[in-house]
Amino acid sequence: MASAQESEDMFNEFLAQRGHDVESVETSWEESYSKKQCPECGGLHDPSATVCSVCGWSP
Repeated sequence: MASAQESEDMFNEFLAQRGHDVESVETSWEESYSKKQCPECGGLHDPSATVCSVCGWSP
């Protein structure tokens, strides 16, 4: 059974072969002052955070 990442990779390859731009998703926290900022929802977290408590995103 294919994993979600493999399925996404296959789908992106399919789109790229047909001329569509395929951008990679941000895979790391952004920084805002002395806090980590979630790239998905913009929620601010302490530097020790590993998962966004607002939307559940994790790198």
